[in-house]
Amino acid sequence: MANDHSQESRQGKSERGFASMDAGRQREIASKGGKAAHESGRAHEFSSDEARIAGRKGGEAVSRDREHMSAIGRKGGEASGSNRAARDGREGSNGSGGP
Repeated sequence: MANDHSQESRQGKSERGFASMDAGRQREIASKGGKAAHESGRAHEFSSDEARIAGRKGGEAVSRDREHMSAIGRKGGEASGSNRAARDGREGSNGSGGP
């Protein structure tokens, strides 16, 4: 057999193309493409204003999902509460609730 990879071991996947390559090889090729685009002047670099606008659009899109925003807030509150409890336990809380 000329090829060590049998179709059975590849589970029917093609041995051709970018997606069939290992992750390291994909990164290497993608990196070369990015460098070439920058060298030729075809790559887009965001200005501060463009980045600010893009960030605002992304934030607006995420905030439309109320359940997701609720989960984010809950997770932050839980982390904040556990941090406070750990800090108060370490410092020997006086029960006043203050720092």
